[in-house]
Amino acid sequence: MSKNKVNIAVFISGRGSNLKALIINSKKKKFNFKVALVISNNKDAKGLRHAKNNKIPSLIFENFDSKLIVNKIFKILKKKRVMLICLAGFMKILNPYFLNRFKKKIINIHPSLLPKFKGLNTHQRVLKAKEKYTGCSVHFVSKKVDDGKIILKKKLKIKKKDTIKTLERKVLKLEHEAYSKAIEKVISNF
Repeated sequence: MSKNKVNIAVFISGRGSNLKALIINSKKKKFNFKVALVISNNKDAKGLRHAKNNKIPSLIFENFDSKLIVNKIFKILKKKRVMLICLAGFMKILNPYFLNRFKKKIINIHPSLLPKFKGLNTHQRVLKAKEKYTGCSVHFVSKKVDDGKIILKKKLKIKKKDTIKTLERKVLKLEHEAYSKAIEKVISNF
């Protein structure tokens, strides 16, 4: 790949730990992407400080359902030459109009080994089901929640002493490694 890095936009709603990991990795030579824009649906998202600290432009749009707002977002994405949208703890389901505007170029990370345990309260459900393994999956976003084609998975063995909190911490660490690798995999096909 050339010296020019592929511009990505990261959509967040909360603390932004995956965003922080993506920013750190984007500065390494082995990764060919650059976080060009951060968008949040939550003006109080703690992750916005990672964008600010790294001088990455960030925008807040609380309503992603309006076609007017979606068109405005796409004008900004085009201006920033964004080739890939990465959802990282983005707690909003994108409507079909949004998805159709940016086909096959929106990915998400989920804290389970998909197709198992789609949706929320993943670690709680994994423990209740007495699973032996858990992990994370990076997938393309489709009209159904956590249902798009899987790009990459990382797994870990669940220990008897694991709790929701310990699993959350361990899986999050896996996510921080997996997301950048999945982005590389996707952009290598551009």
